[in-house]
Amino acid sequence: MRAAIRYNGYRHAVLAAPLGRVAAVTDPIDFEQFLAVDMRVGRVTSVADFPEARNPAWKLTIDFGPEVGVKRSSAQVTNYAREELEGRLVVAVVNFPPRQIGPFMSEVLCLGASDDAGRIILLEPRSDVPLGARIH
Repeated sequence: MRAAIRYNGYRHAVLAAPLGRVAAVTDPIDFEQFLAVDMRVGRVTSVADFPEARNPAWKLTIDFGPEVGVKRSSAQVTNYAREELEGRLVVAVVNFPPRQIGPFMSEVLCLGASDDAGRIILLEPRSDVPLGARIH
């Protein structure tokens, strides 16, 4: 089934599945397209309220190490308490152009998967890896 999501204030058509079911595979991409998506590991250093957001969200500050630096993200992951996010390793796309979300400039897209209840569960490495480590 087709659905729409909002990312950085824009609607995007996506393939979605009813709760408890997995979405169909999207159209194939080639390996070069995959390599163009720069996904890195970062550590959430601070979490701020975002009352101006249309949908409940946190403002995250994430340290991606010396090569990428510190970036900010608006993340609709309010199923996590502030204390659960601070210090957590996350995976994010770091080479999308920044997007204005209300009064906030979101610089990276944190990645996650939906659980059966529709909550976003953040992707994170199982072991400690260096900040800025690239996802292969």
